[in-house]
Amino acid sequence: MTDWGSIRLNRTLLRETFTATEAGINRALDLDGQESTPPLDRAVLVATHDNINALDSDSPVAVTFTDKPERNGYYQVKACGSAITEERGDRVIANWRIGLDRLGTAGEVDLQSRLTGAVRLNDFGLTGERWQAPPIGHYAYYTGSSSPTSMTRTSSDGPITVYRSIPPTASPRWGCAPTDYLKGRVRVTDTAAGLEVDGTQRPVPANAWALSNGLVNVTPTASAGVLDVQAYTGGSWRSKLWNVTIAGSAVATWDAATLLRNDLEHVVLRLTASRSPGRTTLDLALRRGARTVEGYLQSGSSATLAVYLRTLETITSAAASGYVVATGNDADGNRAVAGSARTFTAHASGGVSKAAATGLDFWLGVQAGGGSPASGDAVLDLRNQYIGALAEATYAVRR
Repeated sequence: MTDWGSIRLNRTLLRETFTATEAGINRALDLDGQESTPPLDRAVLVATHDNINALDSDSPVAVTFTDKPERNGYYQVKACGSAITEERGDRVIANWRIGLDRLGTAGEVDLQSRLTGAVRLNDFGLTGERWQAPPIGHYAYYTGSSSPTSMTRTSSDGPITVYRSIPPTASPRWGCAPTDYLKGRVRVTDTAAGLEVDGTQRPVPANAWALSNGLVNVTPTASAGVLDVQAYTGGSWRSKLWNVTIAGSAVATWDAATLLRNDLEHVVLRLTASRSPGRTTLDLALRRGARTVEGYLQSGSSATLAVYLRTLETITSAAASGYVVATGNDADGNRAVAGSARTFTAHASGGVSKAAATGLDFWLGVQAGGGSPASGDAVLDLRNQYIGALAEATYAVRR
């Protein structure tokens, strides 16, 4: 058997080919190759085919090679395609071709996080906290003459730095080796197939997915209308179950899952369910470096919307300030937290509720460390980070 190397383009992993054709003043790079089953199993090959066709032409793509590491760098996709051939009962083949324009190596370009828009509209007069987390392994974080503060959160991928109180007019720049660019990313996994999903135009099983950033992991459960929101603390995943209800009833089952955004720094997953009348949607959003998952629950008709702990915990309500928090530490040494940007009623089991509403925004997670959280992980910090989180897009900028 030939010992093939590999090419990685962000989340997409391909067999490395012998030839990488470069030409032109912009160092255009053309790649082509073939994947087949065997040796890949069919689900992996089809997912690879879909990933190639989903490559985003607007974002910098970190490209790394096993056998040609001098070609490692940041590129922009100018063309991509894969032709799949199924020979029933025998094999499946995907012949692919990808055209790239080189933006630069790790020493030639900065990655710039453009933070745009306004802070989240809220009923509590809060300005929020402007924050951002680049990949694990980045270097030379720069915001101009005014520097932010920082903290480190330990994730399942390793320690990730979160920059806080970023100057209001700054778009942070930072360096990162292409081999480190995916570390600490947000990801959606098709848990039925065991595969990470790339792009937005991809099927995701309605009740077999996981949304994770290494600090928070969210999955559906076998119970109707229940989310398992896990926090990575103390070197392990710690689980808390949250009910999602409309007019006092749990959502019977999710009929579909749709990816609205699927970038390394931010993923938004929409769940849709039938309701009589109309429909229910639940948008779940996760950002790189965040301790909490964001949600937006909508109903086609006015009702009491609620998200609360499945197992009762005694809570301290600060609903007038936008949050609730468990009164004491749980067995893992953490305290459940939840909140909303708009006026809500604290749920008796620990959570948020809003009567006569068609929409409810919320955030869920834990205060890691319980009654002795690190600065940045206290419930007030988590609330302010939810309010102040801005839309983020990553660009490559020539140094």
